[in-house]
Amino acid sequence: MGGRPSVHQKSIHDFTVKDAKGKDADLSVYKGKVLLVVNVASKCGYTNLNYTQLTELYSKYKDNGFEILAFPCNQFLYQEPGSSEDAEQFACTRFKAQYPIFQKVKVNGKDAAPSC
Repeated sequence: MGGRPSVHQKSIHDFTVKDAKGKDADLSVYKGKVLLVVNVASKCGYTNLNYTQLTELYSKYKDNGFEILAFPCNQFLYQEPGSSEDAEQFACTRFKAQYPIFQKVKVNGKDAAPSC
């Protein structure tokens, strides 16, 4: 009496997203890990600093169950204008990113990710 019905809250581990090449990536593989989910952009004024710090952070903690999940986004002043694969190549080539770069997402508006 008086209790609320149980509502299933989605966990990040319940989602399947697309990798930079458009293939499904099941986020349940990250269960038990500490995750930093971040929007990235290659043309932002903070790009060099942010990617450098992300690479350093990942290098320092990756062996302790830490993962970075990077999602490029072009909604903020069009600072990620290329394709998802371009964003991945940029991060991996210029900043030696070893963490996954996923498909570009929208973070606001009617098509915002994740869609649930």
